[in-house]
Formats: sequence, structure tokens, C-alpha cells
Amino acid sequence: MSHTSLAATALQAPQLIIEHTSQALQSQLQDPDFAKDKLEIRNFVDKEIFPNIDTIRMSALVLGKHWRKASREQKIQFIAAFKKLLVNTYSATFTEQFDSWNIQYLPLNINPEDKKVTVKTLIHQKGKPATKIDYSMILKKESWLIYDLKVEGISLVISNRDTFNQMIKETGSIDGVINKLQEKNSK
Repeated sequence: MSHTSLAATALQAPQLIIEHTSQALQSQLQDPDFAKDKLEIRNFVDKEIFPNIDTIRMSALVLGKHWRKASREQKIQFIAAFKKLLVNTYSATFTEQFDSWNIQYLPLNINPEDKKVTVKTLIHQKGKPATKIDYSMILKKESWLIYDLKVEGISLVISNRDTFNQMIKETGSIDGVINKLQEKNSK
């Protein structure tokens, strides 16, 4: 599994975050024992990739209007449960659906004063059409963090917001959503 960026020019800071995490994961997946161990993969994703994700902002965006009504404790519990769901989903996606991928970075127009940017990429795999993934990123304390991603135009935040809004209607509360997430994560 060789990983070579198809970027024509030097990558800029937000792109480098994605490049480094991608290379780290691909490097680990070359070890067949690692690639078969779901718990090990999840631990790696949690420790190596998720520090580059703004889980607080992502959680607030996902809950939308419900975030403002949530207590501090509910927010903490939701962030933890949502993060675990994302770790599990990300781990499964990149180990089960993507094999030996290469990333092409589309041109990034960024100014020094910009605090938000969208990094547009194409994931290339042998024998499959390219997958378009756009990363919405924000600059916080000198670090670029991902707070949403769109796969083939479908936003992770918006699709989860729809799901959680429905769950809140069904369960009647944010606590109900947290419980459902915790239950799903324990499987």
C-alpha cells in the first residue's frame, strides 16, 4: 500500500493535517495484525486522528438548536458518545471500504487571515471511481481542526443533525439520544 500525494504543488497547513493523518493510518494498515484488529484500529484513530477534529464544534453543529438547551453535563456526555460513534464509523470506513488509497488535493485558495477553509480532495483507489471528500476546517489556537466533512456532497454534520433531530422527537430528550448512542457504541 503505497501512499503518494497527487498534489502538484506544496501542501498548505490545513492540507498537511489530512496528509499526515492519512499517511499515519495507511502506514499502520500495512501491518496485517493491526489491519485485522478493530479495537487496535479504533484506539489508533482515537489517539492519532481525532486530536485533529473539533468534536465540540461538530457536536454543537450536529445538535443545532438543541445544543443551546442542553445542560453542561448533557453536552459532555453527548460529545463523548458522538466522538465514539465517529471513531467507530471512521475506523470501519477506512479499513473496510478504502484499500490502498491516494489523495489528490485540489487547489486551495487561502489567505493568511482566514480562520475557516474547505480542503477539497479526491480519494483514488485502483479500479474504483474517485471519491470526493471535502473537509471543513477551522483555525483554533494555531491548529487547523476538522469540524465537518462532505463525502460526495453529503455533509456528516447535516446528515447526523437530521438523524439526531428525529431521535430527539422519538425519545423526547437529548438524554434519550445519548442513551441510544451509548447503546450503539457498546456493540
